[in-house]
Amino acid sequence: MDLRKLKTLIDLVSESNISELEIAEADGKVRIVKTPNTGAAPAAAQVAASSLPATAATPAPAVLAPEAKAETGHIVKSPMVGTFYRSASPGADSFVEVGSVVKAGEPVCIIEAMKIMNEIEADSAGTIREILCENGQAVEFGQPLFIIE
Repeated sequence: MDLRKLKTLIDLVSESNISELEIAEADGKVRIVKTPNTGAAPAAAQVAASSLPATAATPAPAVLAPEAKAETGHIVKSPMVGTFYRSASPGADSFVEVGSVVKAGEPVCIIEAMKIMNEIEADSAGTIREILCENGQAVEFGQPLFIIE
């Protein structure tokens, strides 16, 4: 990410009501956190840039427990913010259950975002070891959904 783009992002955060912004691109990840104004100095933005790919970024503390269990499995993560659904419609069978064998590219759930139903596919083949979200639960970008062995 070039310096001009980074400065623009810092300015946007410092002038807005948001306190934190995180952006991941192919060339790295940037996290801008606005510190509270203590009165002694104007509010400043702290920037932590990393050259690691976005998939290697450190997850939020809320998702550390499932990732700790996943040392022997592959984690299917949410590609977007939305609502997690295990089946295509209410009352229909779930796409997968614990113990289901899946192939890469096979649908495992749906995430509804802005009234659009997005089928999420398994990105590796294996057996579903754990389902980490409840039906109807709101999910964040990058949040673990399934563990595949």
